[in-house]
Amino acid sequence: MNNFVTLAEIDVTSRIEKKGNLSYLSWAWAVDQLMRQDPTANWEWLEPRFYPDESVMVGCTVTAFGKPITIHLPVMDNRNNAIKQPDARKISDAQMRCLVKAIACHGLGLYIYAGEDLPSIEMTLEEFTSKYLEKMQEAANNGKDALRKAYAELPATKTAKQFWEVEGDALILWAKGVDNG
Repeated sequence: MNNFVTLAEIDVTSRIEKKGNLSYLSWAWAVDQLMRQDPTANWEWLEPRFYPDESVMVGCTVTAFGKPITIHLPVMDNRNNAIKQPDARKISDAQMRCLVKAIACHGLGLYIYAGEDLPSIEMTLEEFTSKYLEKMQEAANNGKDALRKAYAELPATKTAKQFWEVEGDALILWAKGVDNG
């Protein structure tokens, strides 16, 4: 039995939340899912590291299925920029995001982070629509749940938000019509 595959097969799309440009899972839900699969799983916070530019890095080691995985994460704002002189609340929030990311490295929702290490190149609305409209229409043809899943898989960019402002209502109406038969 491959425990990574077991966690990776859990559909997290309905649990993805968005804040600014970031997509994330609730730490409580991620811990719940992990503990259902491995009741002996545990985690440990590393001491925050303070840098000369006044930014802070947090770290967390999650041990699941006997395998420890350590992840580090800067304390960031909702635009992924490091925060200078973060207060205790910001550090705590970053630690919880770090916990979820370490759990993701064990398989749960790892695809949320795909491409996050690549530079962001913003498409024009026209390019974005050309690339994603057909996919979103196909999803709408399969109902609201399929549309919701396809929406969660869109990149978290300003262009995606603009696309949804233009096309979202029509796609939702179409999906509702499909669901209502």
